[in-house]
Amino acid sequence: MKKYSLLCILLLLPVCQLIAQNAAPGSRFTIARLKYSGGGDWYNDPSIIPNMLRFLNENTNLRCGTDEARVEVTDNALFSYPVLFITGHGRIVFSQQEAERLRNYLLNGGFLYADDDYGMDASFRKMMKKVFPDKKFVDLPFSHPLFSMLYPFPAGVPKIHEHDGGPGKTQALFHDGRLIVLYTQNTNISDGWADPEVHQDPEPVRRAALQFGANIILFALAQ
Repeated sequence: MKKYSLLCILLLLPVCQLIAQNAAPGSRFTIARLKYSGGGDWYNDPSIIPNMLRFLNENTNLRCGTDEARVEVTDNALFSYPVLFITGHGRIVFSQQEAERLRNYLLNGGFLYADDDYGMDASFRKMMKKVFPDKKFVDLPFSHPLFSMLYPFPAGVPKIHEHDGGPGKTQALFHDGRLIVLYTQNTNISDGWADPEVHQDPEPVRRAALQFGANIILFALAQ
């Protein structure tokens, strides 16, 4: 675990430099929120990504913007964003064209982080099966470097909201050894990124959520 932590910390600066080299002059890293049809609230908690970006700016070497990007799978800009984020409480629907395009994005270096805000689990899993009929979600072992990328989480994903009780779940889809889709369920990490007054989470809970979010982003960019 300590070996991974040290290695990952040493990787952070080169990763930041690589992003800067590949980006347009003056541009900064941001997280792109994925818009989708089906009735689910893809837009919920508008403060979460700006707060996550602020945390990354203040606690890592990443040069981040201050605002989220918003993108649909069919947008030409999709491939400009190395990290996509999807959340919501309701139904997610991808057309066949959208599923194929998202598959192409993920197989060509893209990364999707999905956080169930309670209610999207069944439809999200169904859509991921549409995107990758031959892949299955696997539980991420606590020994995986994501859990010690910058902040240590030896017991796995922190529990932010109770939802169904029991521990939170961290699952993933892999392609040729690369983690391409990360899914947190029964925890709602991103709720902990929201402004304090939104969910009134205690400060230690919010801090853990932001730290775990930083691990996710840094791992996605470093792998």
